[in-house]
Amino acid sequence: MKKEVSLDLIRKWLTGWSLSRELPLPIQYKSGFKVNVGYEKQKIRYVFTAVSDDFIQLAELVDGPWIYLKVCASPEELKDHLPKKWVIQPQGYMMSCLQPMNIPNNKLHDDYRLEFEQYNSTFVVRIVTKNGEPASIGRVVLVDDLAVYDRISTENNHKRKGLASFLMKELEKIALSKGISKNFLVATQEGKSLYESLGWEFHNFYTSIVIPSEISNF
Repeated sequence: MKKEVSLDLIRKWLTGWSLSRELPLPIQYKSGFKVNVGYEKQKIRYVFTAVSDDFIQLAELVDGPWIYLKVCASPEELKDHLPKKWVIQPQGYMMSCLQPMNIPNNKLHDDYRLEFEQYNSTFVVRIVTKNGEPASIGRVVLVDDLAVYDRISTENNHKRKGLASFLMKELEKIALSKGISKNFLVATQEGKSLYESLGWEFHNFYTSIVIPSEISNF
């Protein structure tokens, strides 16, 4: 069952998302937020808590490619409000965890070692092989009382070895060491089942739309 998403929660999560990528911080845009991303295929992103009049008006107004509109709603809730120029992207899922994660205190296999890095309020944990080959990586960003988990990934040839779970435990330790136990992230369809197995709960849908350029393969 989906939960309400407050503007403050979006502000904290989007701040964490921006800090993780060393991008400009979000600024308020009407009833949502705007981030000047600056990527070739993501120039700007707007994020709204619901399919509001502001969201619908912006969807009518924007004509250029690679400007993303994102909303805490399912595709079914917004598709009747969209001009045909928009393309709905793969589904995202907002997820929260307000209790210790359900992860055993397993030891990292001897074939791997941990590396740590920090910039701004972002903490990076890497799992690499003894030869330094990247295996898994993730970030946790501390924003006020919220731990935002971001860019969690495992290389294909290192999957199904429990590395992602171990990584999440290490990231959680960092948040807890700073007195933060409220956790939040946005998951892909593939990641959702992993996080649910660790004790995370579905919070709300997170749906993205974009106008791709005519020369793209979308």
